[in-house]
Amino acid sequence: MHSNTRHTSRFTVVGNHLTQHSELSLTAIGLAAHIQSLPAGARIGIKHLVERFPESETRIAAALRELEAHGYLKRTRERLPSGRVVTRTVSYNQPVAGATPGGVPKPRPQPRQQPVPQTRTRPQQSQQQRQQPQPQPRPVRPAPEAPAPEAPAPAPVPRPEADKPAPAPAPAPVSIPVPPRPSLPRPQVHDLDRHRTALDLLADLRRHEPRLLLGEADICRLAPAVATWFERDAHPDVVRRTLVADLPEQLTRPAGLLAHRLTALLPPPLPTAPAEEPAPRRDPLQNCDGCDRAFRAPEPGHCRECRSDLKEAA
Repeated sequence: MHSNTRHTSRFTVVGNHLTQHSELSLTAIGLAAHIQSLPAGARIGIKHLVERFPESETRIAAALRELEAHGYLKRTRERLPSGRVVTRTVSYNQPVAGATPGGVPKPRPQPRQQPVPQTRTRPQQSQQQRQQPQPQPRPVRPAPEAPAPEAPAPAPVPRPEADKPAPAPAPAPVSIPVPPRPSLPRPQVHDLDRHRTALDLLADLRRHEPRLLLGEADICRLAPAVATWFERDAHPDVVRRTLVADLPEQLTRPAGLLAHRLTALLPPPLPTAPAEEPAPRRDPLQNCDGCDRAFRAPEPGHCRECRSDLKEAA
């Protein structure tokens, strides 16, 4: 029994030759009906059908091969103007002639060639000639063979280019080893105050130059190098100006630039200042006991002019 309602929109006409096909599987019949109900331009690749139906990719691929073998489907590979290769599928509501269940087109019958009668090349002999005895030929002595002339020596064949020795391969380019990067300077004496000042200076660089925004790991890695500058009597303002001045327009790795400057521009240690020589000691002023003149002497007494011993010596 059928309880039918007349469709006025959104329906597809499917022939009984498909729905009652005796060789197609139920999956292939349902897939053919689904494909015929889709509009032109819809995607019916195996991946799209697997997303639409619960059947596996293997069953859907086998059903498509069945429809293609029985003439309900035709798939061809085409290249788009963009260079992309796609599969174009044509669905037929009537099976296409020439398809076989095996998926191979029926071979066309070859025209049968009629045998060509063979003509006799030897003329027929008359009965009288066959009856007459044929004279026996006299044996002929073979003539003495003349000595064969000597063949001329073959001309030398030029050697083809393939036989020429191949040119020696060009020497491989020698790779120049890249020198290792110098390590960051480290202070000789660990000073906690200098290390803290270095951390504050690196973290404060973004206030003077927004592009010098450093991460916490980079600040901890560069802090010993800045402390080395402080150890060599470099003022924090001098270090800040050295790191901020003349930055490139496109700054992609600020930590690498700062590491290069802290290593390449590291100032040398200050030379040791020479020890100051003591000033020559001068004797204090004294008043002469004889003439009351002022003179320098370690102790009070007479001046040079009043001393009797100096006059006698003179």
